[in-house]
Amino acid sequence: MNSMRTTAVVAGVLFLVTEVAAMVGLALYRPVLRDADYIVGAGSDGRVLTGGLFELVLVVAVIGTATTLYPVLERHGKSLALGYLCGRLLEGAVIAVGIVSVLSVVTLRGDRAGLADPALIAVGRSLVAVHDWTFLLGPNFILGGNSLLLAVLMYRSRLVPRSIAVLGLIGGPIICVSATAVLFGVYDQLSAWGSVAALPVFAWEVSLAVYLVVKGFRQSADRGLAAEPVLS
Repeated sequence: MNSMRTTAVVAGVLFLVTEVAAMVGLALYRPVLRDADYIVGAGSDGRVLTGGLFELVLVVAVIGTATTLYPVLERHGKSLALGYLCGRLLEGAVIAVGIVSVLSVVTLRGDRAGLADPALIAVGRSLVAVHDWTFLLGPNFILGGNSLLLAVLMYRSRLVPRSIAVLGLIGGPIICVSATAVLFGVYDQLSAWGSVAALPVFAWEVSLAVYLVVKGFRQSADRGLAAEPVLS
C-alpha cells in the first residue's frame, strides 16, 4: 500500500510539473517564435535558453509519468498500458526535436547577430517552423491519443473516480480534432479556439494530478492489485 501511495504521489507531481514546465517554456520562447527576424536581431538569448531548460524538464516529466504509472496500469490492460508508455516516449522525443530547433536559432544568432543576411533569416524561420510543427504533433495529436489511452485505463480500473477519467475521454479526442483544424489552417494553434479546445485536457491532467497527490489510487483498486500474483 505504501508503494502504491508513493507511485500515486510521484505520478501526480510529475503531471503538475508537465503543466507548469510547458506553460513557462512556451512563454519564455515567445521572442524567438514571434519575431521573424530574431536570428539577426539583438535577441533575448538568456530567456530563450531558460525556456529550453524548462522544456527539457517537460520532456523528463512527460516520460516520467508513463514510466511511473506503467507497473500499475499494466495489470488493468497490458496492451493499452504499453501503448501509453510508448506514446509518452514518442511525445517526449517530438518535444525534444522542437527544443533543438529553437536552441539552434540561438546558436546561429550568436554567430551572425546584426548581419541582415536573407539566407540566415530564412534558416531561422525554417527552424521556428520545425518547432511549430513539433508543438502541433507532440503536445496536441500525440498528447490527445495518450490522454485517451490513460483515461480508458483509469475509467476501466477505477483507480480514480470515473468523473475524472471522463474528462480525459472527452479532452483527448477534442484536442486531436482541434489539431486537425490547425493542420488545415482553420485557425492558429495559439488562438482563442485553440485554447478552448485545450481546456478539457488541461482540466483532465490537473484534476488527475491533484487527486493522485491528495488521495492516491482508490482503495478498492489497491486491494485488487494487492490480491493479484506478481507476474515474472
